[in-house]
Amino acid sequence: MTAVSATVLLAWYDRNARRLPWRVPPEDRALGVLADPYRVWLSEVMLQQTTVAAVKSYFSTFVQRWPTVGDLAAADRDAVMAAWAGLGYYSRARNLKACAEVVAGEHGGQFPSTAEGLTKLPGIGPYTAAAIAAIAFDEPATVVDGNVERVISRLYRIETPLPAGKTDIRARAAELTPPLRPGDYAQAVMDLGATICTPRKPACSLCPWTDGCAARKSGTQEDYPRKAAKAERPTRRGFAYVVRRPDGALLARRRPDKGLLGGMLEVPGTTWGEEMPAASPPLPGAWRPCGTVEHTFTHFHLELSVMALKLDHLAEAPEGCFWIAAKEVADEAFPSVMRKVLKLA
Repeated sequence: MTAVSATVLLAWYDRNARRLPWRVPPEDRALGVLADPYRVWLSEVMLQQTTVAAVKSYFSTFVQRWPTVGDLAAADRDAVMAAWAGLGYYSRARNLKACAEVVAGEHGGQFPSTAEGLTKLPGIGPYTAAAIAAIAFDEPATVVDGNVERVISRLYRIETPLPAGKTDIRARAAELTPPLRPGDYAQAVMDLGATICTPRKPACSLCPWTDGCAARKSGTQEDYPRKAAKAERPTRRGFAYVVRRPDGALLARRRPDKGLLGGMLEVPGTTWGEEMPAASPPLPGAWRPCGTVEHTFTHFHLELSVMALKLDHLAEAPEGCFWIAAKEVADEAFPSVMRKVLKLA
Protein backbone atom coordinates (compact mmCIF):
# COMPACT_ATOMS: atom_id res chain seq x y z
CA MET A 1 0.00 0.00 0.00
CA THR A 2 1.55 3.34 -1.07
CA ALA A 3 1.40 6.51 1.02
CA VAL A 4 -0.79 8.09 -1.67
CA SER A 5 -3.60 5.68 -2.43
CA ALA A 6 -7.37 5.62 -2.48
CA THR A 7 -7.37 2.95 0.24
CA VAL A 8 -5.51 5.19 2.67
CA LEU A 9 -7.79 8.13 1.99
CA LEU A 10 -10.99 6.09 2.26
CA ALA A 11 -9.91 4.78 5.67
CA TRP A 12 -9.45 8.39 6.78
CA TYR A 13 -12.83 9.36 5.30
CA ASP A 14 -14.61 6.55 7.12
CA ARG A 15 -13.49 8.15 10.37
CA ASN A 16 -13.71 11.82 9.47
CA ALA A 17 -16.42 12.37 6.83
CA ARG A 18 -18.30 15.64 7.19
CA ARG A 19 -21.99 15.32 8.00
CA LEU A 20 -23.79 17.29 5.29
CA PRO A 21 -27.55 17.45 4.62
CA TRP A 22 -27.20 16.13 1.06
CA ARG A 23 -24.72 13.38 1.88
CA VAL A 24 -25.17 9.70 2.76
CA PRO A 25 -22.48 8.94 5.38
CA PRO A 26 -19.99 6.16 4.59
CA GLU A 27 -21.36 3.76 7.19
CA ASP A 28 -24.80 3.95 5.52
CA ARG A 29 -23.34 3.60 2.02
CA ALA A 30 -21.58 0.46 3.23
CA LEU A 31 -25.05 -0.94 3.97
CA GLY A 32 -26.21 -0.20 0.44
CA VAL A 33 -27.93 3.16 1.01
CA LEU A 34 -27.53 5.25 -2.13
CA ALA A 35 -27.45 9.02 -2.40
CA ASP A 36 -30.48 10.74 -3.95
CA PRO A 37 -29.34 12.07 -7.36
CA TYR A 38 -31.70 15.04 -6.99
CA ARG A 39 -30.11 16.13 -3.72
CA VAL A 40 -26.59 15.52 -5.04
CA TRP A 41 -27.32 17.55 -8.17
CA LEU A 42 -28.96 20.38 -6.23
CA SER A 43 -26.08 20.61 -3.76
CA GLU A 44 -23.40 20.51 -6.45
CA VAL A 45 -25.05 23.31 -8.43
CA MET A 46 -25.41 25.42 -5.29
CA LEU A 47 -21.83 24.79 -4.20
CA GLN A 48 -20.33 26.19 -7.41
CA GLN A 49 -18.51 29.39 -6.39
CA THR A 50 -20.16 29.20 -2.95
CA THR A 51 -19.18 27.80 0.46
CA VAL A 52 -20.79 24.88 2.27
CA ALA A 53 -21.75 27.17 5.16
CA ALA A 54 -23.61 29.53 2.81
CA VAL A 55 -25.35 26.71 0.93
CA LYS A 56 -26.83 24.73 3.84
CA SER A 57 -29.80 27.03 4.53
CA TYR A 58 -30.58 27.46 0.81
CA PHE A 59 -30.45 23.70 0.29
CA SER A 60 -32.84 23.11 3.20
CA THR A 61 -35.27 25.70 1.81
CA PHE A 62 -35.24 24.12 -1.65
CA VAL A 63 -35.78 20.52 -0.54
CA GLN A 64 -38.54 21.56 1.86
CA ARG A 65 -40.40 23.51 -0.84
CA TRP A 66 -39.55 21.17 -3.72
CA PRO A 67 -38.71 17.69 -2.34
CA THR A 68 -38.33 16.05 -5.76
CA VAL A 69 -37.10 17.04 -9.18
CA GLY A 70 -40.71 16.84 -10.37
CA ASP A 71 -41.75 19.38 -7.74
CA LEU A 72 -38.99 21.73 -8.86
CA ALA A 73 -39.93 21.27 -12.51
CA ALA A 74 -43.52 22.30 -11.72
CA ALA A 75 -42.52 25.29 -9.59
CA ASP A 76 -43.03 28.89 -10.66
CA ARG A 77 -39.75 30.21 -12.09
CA ASP A 78 -40.01 33.48 -10.19
CA ALA A 79 -40.37 31.53 -6.94
CA VAL A 80 -37.23 29.55 -7.75
CA MET A 81 -35.30 32.72 -8.59
CA ALA A 82 -36.48 34.36 -5.38
CA ALA A 83 -35.41 31.34 -3.32
CA TRP A 84 -32.01 31.49 -5.03
CA ALA A 85 -31.48 35.23 -4.42
CA GLY A 86 -28.26 35.78 -2.49
CA LEU A 87 -26.40 32.75 -3.86
CA GLY A 88 -25.19 34.67 -6.92
CA TYR A 89 -24.37 33.42 -10.42
CA TYR A 90 -28.06 33.48 -11.29
CA SER A 91 -27.65 31.59 -14.55
CA ARG A 92 -27.32 28.55 -12.28
CA ALA A 93 -30.88 29.08 -11.02
CA ARG A 94 -32.25 29.40 -14.55
CA ASN A 95 -30.41 26.25 -15.61
CA LEU A 96 -31.57 24.49 -12.45
CA LYS A 97 -35.20 25.05 -13.41
CA ALA A 98 -34.58 24.10 -17.05
CA CYS A 99 -32.75 20.93 -16.05
CA ALA A 100 -35.52 19.89 -13.67
CA GLU A 101 -38.06 20.31 -16.46
CA VAL A 102 -36.03 18.11 -18.81
CA VAL A 103 -35.47 15.38 -16.20
CA ALA A 104 -39.15 15.38 -15.22
CA GLY A 105 -40.52 15.72 -18.74
CA GLU A 106 -38.12 13.64 -20.83
CA HIS A 107 -36.56 11.19 -18.38
CA GLY A 108 -39.53 10.24 -16.23
CA GLY A 109 -38.09 12.05 -13.22
CA GLN A 110 -34.92 9.92 -13.24
CA PHE A 111 -31.46 11.40 -13.71
CA PRO A 112 -29.16 9.63 -16.21
CA SER A 113 -26.76 7.38 -14.32
CA THR A 114 -23.59 8.17 -16.28
CA ALA A 115 -21.46 11.29 -16.57
CA GLU A 116 -21.89 11.18 -20.33
CA GLY A 117 -25.66 11.14 -20.06
CA LEU A 118 -25.72 13.84 -17.40
CA THR A 119 -23.71 16.30 -19.50
CA LYS A 120 -26.59 16.37 -22.01
CA LEU A 121 -28.82 18.07 -19.43
CA PRO A 122 -29.09 21.89 -19.22
CA GLY A 123 -26.50 23.50 -16.96
CA ILE A 124 -24.59 20.29 -16.14
CA GLY A 125 -20.95 20.52 -17.17
CA PRO A 126 -18.17 17.93 -16.89
CA TYR A 127 -17.45 18.54 -13.19
CA THR A 128 -21.08 18.41 -12.03
CA ALA A 129 -21.78 15.38 -14.21
CA ALA A 130 -18.79 13.52 -12.77
CA ALA A 131 -19.80 14.41 -9.21
CA ILE A 132 -23.40 13.19 -9.65
CA ALA A 133 -22.31 10.03 -11.48
CA ALA A 134 -19.75 9.15 -8.81
CA ILE A 135 -21.66 10.12 -5.67
CA ALA A 136 -25.17 9.02 -6.69
CA PHE A 137 -24.39 6.09 -9.01
CA ASP A 138 -20.85 4.99 -8.02
CA GLU A 139 -19.50 5.44 -11.53
CA PRO A 140 -15.68 5.73 -11.29
CA ALA A 141 -15.74 9.26 -12.69
CA THR A 142 -12.91 11.66 -11.86
CA VAL A 143 -14.25 14.57 -9.81
CA VAL A 144 -12.08 17.70 -9.70
CA ASP A 145 -13.28 20.81 -7.89
CA GLY A 146 -11.21 23.58 -6.31
CA ASN A 147 -10.43 21.49 -3.24
CA VAL A 148 -9.29 18.55 -5.35
CA GLU A 149 -7.14 20.83 -7.51
CA ARG A 150 -5.35 22.05 -4.41
CA VAL A 151 -4.78 18.55 -3.01
CA ILE A 152 -3.51 17.03 -6.25
CA SER A 153 -1.31 19.99 -7.17
CA ARG A 154 0.42 19.71 -3.78
CA LEU A 155 0.75 15.94 -3.86
CA TYR A 156 2.64 16.06 -7.14
CA ARG A 157 4.03 19.64 -7.04
CA ILE A 158 2.40 20.48 -10.34
CA GLU A 159 4.17 23.61 -11.55
CA THR A 160 1.89 24.63 -14.41
CA PRO A 161 -0.22 27.57 -13.16
CA LEU A 162 -4.00 27.42 -13.18
CA PRO A 163 -6.01 27.37 -15.32
CA ALA A 164 -3.55 25.68 -17.72
CA GLY A 165 -2.52 23.28 -14.94
CA LYS A 166 -6.00 21.76 -14.79
CA THR A 167 -5.03 19.25 -17.49
CA ASP A 168 -2.12 17.83 -15.47
CA ILE A 169 -4.18 17.87 -12.28
CA ARG A 170 -7.06 15.97 -13.88
CA ALA A 171 -4.69 13.35 -15.30
CA ARG A 172 -3.14 12.74 -11.89
CA ALA A 173 -6.55 12.70 -10.20
CA ALA A 174 -7.78 10.11 -12.70
CA GLU A 175 -4.87 7.82 -11.81
CA LEU A 176 -5.98 7.84 -8.18
CA THR A 177 -9.74 7.38 -8.73
CA PRO A 178 -10.60 3.81 -7.63
CA PRO A 179 -13.07 1.42 -9.28
CA LEU A 180 -14.53 0.59 -5.86
CA ARG A 181 -16.31 3.22 -3.73
CA PRO A 182 -15.66 6.04 -6.23
CA GLY A 183 -18.47 8.12 -4.73
CA ASP A 184 -17.01 7.98 -1.24
CA TYR A 185 -13.55 8.60 -2.69
CA ALA A 186 -14.72 11.73 -4.53
CA GLN A 187 -16.22 13.12 -1.34
CA ALA A 188 -13.13 12.12 0.62
CA VAL A 189 -10.79 14.20 -1.55
CA MET A 190 -13.18 17.15 -1.31
CA ASP A 191 -13.29 16.81 2.47
CA LEU A 192 -9.52 16.54 2.65
CA GLY A 193 -9.15 19.81 0.77
CA ALA A 194 -11.89 21.55 2.75
CA THR A 195 -10.73 20.53 6.24
CA ILE A 196 -7.04 19.54 6.13
CA CYS A 197 -5.35 20.63 2.88
CA THR A 198 -6.65 24.20 3.21
CA PRO A 199 -5.37 27.17 1.19
CA ARG A 200 -3.54 28.65 4.19
CA LYS A 201 -1.82 26.77 6.99
CA PRO A 202 -2.78 23.23 5.90
CA ALA A 203 -2.84 20.71 8.77
CA CYS A 204 -0.26 18.43 7.15
CA SER A 205 0.38 16.46 10.34
CA LEU A 206 -3.24 15.24 10.22
CA CYS A 207 -3.27 14.41 6.51
CA PRO A 208 -3.44 10.72 5.55
CA TRP A 209 -1.35 11.46 2.46
CA THR A 210 1.32 13.57 4.15
CA ASP A 211 4.13 11.01 3.72
CA GLY A 212 3.66 10.93 -0.04
CA CYS A 213 3.09 14.66 -0.60
CA ALA A 214 5.85 16.23 -2.70
CA ALA A 215 5.00 19.80 -1.65
CA ARG A 216 5.01 18.81 2.03
CA LYS A 217 8.44 17.23 1.66
CA SER A 218 9.84 20.42 0.19
CA GLY A 219 8.04 22.71 2.65
CA THR A 220 6.27 24.53 -0.18
CA GLN A 221 2.70 23.31 0.32
CA GLU A 222 1.24 26.81 0.56
CA ASP A 223 2.73 27.71 -2.83
CA TYR A 224 0.38 25.32 -4.66
CA PRO A 225 -1.62 25.34 -6.78
CA ARG A 226 0.37 27.76 -8.89
CA LYS A 227 -1.85 30.50 -10.25
CA ALA A 228 -1.43 32.84 -13.20
CA ALA A 229 -1.47 36.54 -12.36
CA LYS A 230 -4.99 37.94 -12.28
CA ALA A 231 -5.96 40.81 -14.54
CA GLU A 232 -6.97 43.97 -12.70
CA ARG A 233 -10.73 44.10 -12.14
CA PRO A 234 -12.23 47.25 -13.76
CA THR A 235 -14.79 49.48 -12.07
CA ARG A 236 -18.15 50.27 -13.66
CA ARG A 237 -20.56 52.97 -12.53
CA GLY A 238 -24.21 53.82 -12.92
CA PHE A 239 -27.40 55.14 -11.31
CA ALA A 240 -30.10 53.11 -9.55
CA TYR A 241 -33.51 54.71 -9.01
CA VAL A 242 -35.74 53.64 -6.12
CA VAL A 243 -39.33 54.84 -6.53
CA ARG A 244 -42.11 54.24 -3.99
CA ARG A 245 -45.80 55.09 -4.28
CA PRO A 246 -47.84 56.39 -1.33
CA ASP A 247 -49.08 52.83 -0.75
CA GLY A 248 -45.48 51.61 -0.44
CA ALA A 249 -45.37 49.83 -3.82
CA LEU A 250 -41.91 49.67 -5.40
CA LEU A 251 -41.14 50.37 -9.06
CA ALA A 252 -39.19 47.48 -10.62
CA ARG A 253 -38.30 45.84 -13.91
CA ARG A 254 -36.94 42.48 -15.03
CA ARG A 255 -33.48 42.02 -16.54
CA PRO A 256 -33.19 40.10 -19.84
CA ASP A 257 -32.88 36.33 -19.48
CA LYS A 258 -29.50 36.37 -21.19
CA GLY A 259 -26.51 38.01 -19.54
CA LEU A 260 -25.52 39.11 -16.05
CA LEU A 261 -28.25 38.60 -13.41
CA GLY A 262 -30.46 37.27 -16.20
CA GLY A 263 -34.14 37.04 -15.34
CA MET A 264 -33.71 38.76 -11.97
CA LEU A 265 -35.61 41.85 -10.81
CA GLU A 266 -34.02 45.25 -10.39
CA VAL A 267 -35.00 48.85 -9.79
CA PRO A 268 -34.78 51.07 -12.87
CA GLY A 269 -31.32 52.40 -13.62
CA THR A 270 -28.81 53.43 -16.21
CA THR A 271 -26.35 51.26 -18.07
CA TRP A 272 -23.13 50.44 -16.21
CA GLY A 273 -19.93 51.77 -17.73
CA GLU A 274 -16.40 52.76 -16.83
CA GLU A 275 -17.49 56.37 -17.30
CA MET A 276 -20.45 57.56 -15.23
CA PRO A 277 -23.48 57.63 -17.58
CA ALA A 278 -25.86 60.56 -17.78
CA ALA A 279 -28.69 60.51 -15.26
CA SER A 280 -31.98 59.21 -16.68
CA PRO A 281 -34.62 58.88 -13.93
CA PRO A 282 -37.72 56.87 -14.89
CA LEU A 283 -40.14 59.50 -13.56
CA PRO A 284 -39.95 63.25 -12.92
CA GLY A 285 -39.81 64.43 -9.32
CA ALA A 286 -37.70 65.66 -6.42
CA TRP A 287 -35.08 62.92 -6.41
CA ARG A 288 -33.06 62.46 -3.23
CA PRO A 289 -29.44 61.22 -3.38
CA CYS A 290 -28.91 58.36 -0.90
CA GLY A 291 -25.25 57.49 -1.39
CA THR A 292 -23.32 54.82 -3.23
CA VAL A 293 -23.62 51.03 -3.21
CA GLU A 294 -20.56 48.95 -4.06
CA HIS A 295 -20.69 45.35 -5.27
CA THR A 296 -18.07 43.10 -6.80
CA PHE A 297 -18.85 40.66 -9.59
CA THR A 298 -16.46 38.09 -11.03
CA HIS A 299 -15.08 40.36 -13.75
CA PHE A 300 -15.72 43.88 -12.50
CA HIS A 301 -16.45 46.08 -9.50
CA LEU A 302 -19.68 48.09 -9.53
CA GLU A 303 -20.47 51.47 -7.95
CA LEU A 304 -24.12 52.52 -8.08
CA SER A 305 -25.26 56.00 -7.13
CA VAL A 306 -28.65 55.47 -5.50
CA MET A 307 -31.44 58.01 -5.95
CA ALA A 308 -34.83 57.81 -4.22
CA LEU A 309 -38.24 59.30 -4.96
CA LYS A 310 -41.41 59.12 -2.86
CA LEU A 311 -44.47 59.84 -5.01
CA ASP A 312 -47.54 61.61 -3.65
CA HIS A 313 -49.90 59.94 -6.13
CA LEU A 314 -50.57 56.51 -7.68
CA ALA A 315 -48.65 56.96 -10.92
CA GLU A 316 -48.67 54.50 -13.81
CA ALA A 317 -45.49 52.47 -14.23
CA PRO A 318 -43.26 53.60 -17.13
CA GLU A 319 -42.83 51.31 -20.11
CA GLY A 320 -40.89 48.17 -19.22
CA CYS A 321 -41.53 48.61 -15.49
CA PHE A 322 -44.19 47.49 -13.02
CA TRP A 323 -45.19 48.05 -9.41
CA ILE A 324 -44.57 45.48 -6.68
CA ALA A 325 -46.77 45.67 -3.58
CA ALA A 326 -44.83 46.63 -0.44
CA LYS A 327 -45.64 43.34 1.31
CA GLU A 328 -44.30 41.32 -1.63
CA VAL A 329 -40.92 43.02 -2.08
CA ALA A 330 -39.10 40.87 0.49
CA ASP A 331 -40.10 37.65 -1.33
CA GLU A 332 -39.22 38.79 -4.85
CA ALA A 333 -36.16 37.73 -6.85
CA PHE A 334 -33.89 40.70 -6.26
CA PRO A 335 -30.17 39.89 -6.43
CA SER A 336 -27.81 40.90 -3.63
CA VAL A 337 -26.70 44.14 -5.30
CA MET A 338 -30.31 45.29 -5.58
CA ARG A 339 -30.99 44.35 -1.96
CA LYS A 340 -28.11 46.66 -1.05
CA VAL A 341 -29.71 49.42 -3.13
CA LEU A 342 -33.09 48.98 -1.45
CA LYS A 343 -31.53 48.94 2.00
CA LEU A 344 -29.64 52.16 1.36
CA ALA A 345 -32.71 53.92 -0.05
